[in-house]
Amino acid sequence: MWRRPLFAFYRRTGRRFSSSSSAADVPVLYSFLQPTIFPLRRQPPSSPPPPPPASPPPRGKTLGTADQAALESHLQASLHSHNTDEAWRSFKALACATRPPAGRLSNALIAHLASLRDLHNLKRAFAAAVFLLEKSPGSLDAETLGALFRAMDAADAAAPAFSLVRAMLKNRFFAPFDEWGSILIRLAGGSGSFDKFVCIFEENCRIALEERIDSMKPDLGACNAVLEGCCRELGSVVDAEKVLEIMSALGVPQDARSFGSLAYLYASKGFQSRITELEKLMSGLGILDKNILYGNLVGGYVKSCNFESIQSVILRALGEEQEGSDECGSVFGEEIYNDVAKCFVDNGKIKELAGLVIESQKLESTQASIGVDNTVGYRIMNACLNLGMLDKAHSILDEMNTRGAPVGLGVYSSILKAYCKERRTAEAALLVTEISAAGLQLDGSSYDALIDASMSAQDFQSAFSLFRDMREARLPDLKASYLTIMTGLMENHRPELMAGFLDSVVDDPRVEVATHDWNSIIHAFCKAGRLEDAKRTYRRMTFLQFEPNEQTYLSLINGYVSAEKYFRVLILWTEVRRKGIKLDHALVDAFLYALVKGGFFDAAMQVVEKAQELKIFVDKWRHKQAFMETHKKLKVAKLRRRRNFRKMEALLAFKNWAGLNG
Repeated sequence: MWRRPLFAFYRRTGRRFSSSSSAADVPVLYSFLQPTIFPLRRQPPSSPPPPPPASPPPRGKTLGTADQAALESHLQASLHSHNTDEAWRSFKALACATRPPAGRLSNALIAHLASLRDLHNLKRAFAAAVFLLEKSPGSLDAETLGALFRAMDAADAAAPAFSLVRAMLKNRFFAPFDEWGSILIRLAGGSGSFDKFVCIFEENCRIALEERIDSMKPDLGACNAVLEGCCRELGSVVDAEKVLEIMSALGVPQDARSFGSLAYLYASKGFQSRITELEKLMSGLGILDKNILYGNLVGGYVKSCNFESIQSVILRALGEEQEGSDECGSVFGEEIYNDVAKCFVDNGKIKELAGLVIESQKLESTQASIGVDNTVGYRIMNACLNLGMLDKAHSILDEMNTRGAPVGLGVYSSILKAYCKERRTAEAALLVTEISAAGLQLDGSSYDALIDASMSAQDFQSAFSLFRDMREARLPDLKASYLTIMTGLMENHRPELMAGFLDSVVDDPRVEVATHDWNSIIHAFCKAGRLEDAKRTYRRMTFLQFEPNEQTYLSLINGYVSAEKYFRVLILWTEVRRKGIKLDHALVDAFLYALVKGGFFDAAMQVVEKAQELKIFVDKWRHKQAFMETHKKLKVAKLRRRRNFRKMEALLAFKNWAGLNG
């Protein structure tokens, strides 16, 4: 197809760049010699430099050896001290003479100017390089020009970079393509001047062939980058096939990427016969992986809005079992699906897009290994969501339902994720019901994400509904969602919902309810002052044979003390003694403080005795203060008169222990 005789390439490129043809692109070479072009801003130097000649010699006059040496010495000293303006002045003085500056100094100056990365000095570096290419190309190093090209790349200076390469080629300075090629490709792509680069590329390759200079030959990667530019930036069949001829002349073989670029171009132009030729040629060359080809075909058809061909390629790729690929749905990347979705939606092709999803589901139903996230339906719906078109995704779903077509889990899954992101949890819960009715099964991670979104939006009923669906779906692992719900309810101070939720799942072995779950509810009720609810939860906990622990009793004691219900603490203490619950310092301290405040000194001394038995330290001062705050006027004599001998004895024992009889 493009293997035309090689002489065609030479015939077209047999001309060299002439000074007239490039005059519009290359600035006046010696304009930098005019002092008005780059006015110098003098800054007082820290130390006076060696005095330059009073004035530059007249242009074209040969410098004497001594003058030449003095100027070069001054140039070198200025570069060493980073005095850029003085270095430039010395270079101009040398350039005015017929003898150019020494090569090492010229290279050092250009490298220095390029390293400064400001536009003014970049212009100077460019002017110096062009001057030397005209006057003494042998004095320049390819590495120096490489540094200048990198500076131009950083400055996004495409036009000077093109001009510099033209000057190089015109003056037979044959730098390696690697020093400037990739930079010019990048600059050309960003500046809309790829057509100019193609001319430069063609001339460079002609010289490389004629002069047999291997370093000037671009490699496969560079050739493919140029070919892509011709196909995508220029959309030029002529230029693209010209690059293919150059590749053949250079002995650079085309690969899948090369054919992919051509596929994009031909698809965008509607050249179906050439696409057929491409595929035959790929098969003939043994290029079996067609993923790149299909992706580029879809991209080209998207550009030309050829909806029928887009569907055809996607379904064809899906239907073919790719060698070495487990899932055909992964042939196309996210960017391609985004382009497809946008193309169809922008052109009002919702029905056609729904049809594509329906047809893809038929093919995917035969592939047991394909994952939900790799289905075409999931990726198209996800593309709509990535583009902020949730309503259009709904329209696709509605169209599928209108046709009575089965809706795959991938379609639902994308919309569910969007609901999670936007915290539209009520709609999500309804959609889960619809999914279940369709006989489809969400995985645990989807439920976890939905429940997390529901709790974040404080939509507790949706979370409960989703969790109920998880249980009914017999998913094996409910722990993550269970913890999400319990933690969310705790953070939102809803212990009554925690109690109801816990009671509904307590018999489910997949949840693994433990004592700390009940403690969380009891603590929340006590903190809210809802002591009856806390007591009811405690009774329910013990009825279901969950053993209370230190934290259970601490929460209850603190709640009762806050409400001054000390008798309740006495009942708790009696229960703890009966059950033989292990006491720690915090529990001893809490019981003792509450019993002293309530005036239950007999029980208080039981706590003291237990603490002594267990060798638990008790802060007497705290409990002495509690007694003084509450029972300061309580006298032993008064108890004696009332014949309350047991309480009297307990009071005396406590006062002796606390040091209140002194």
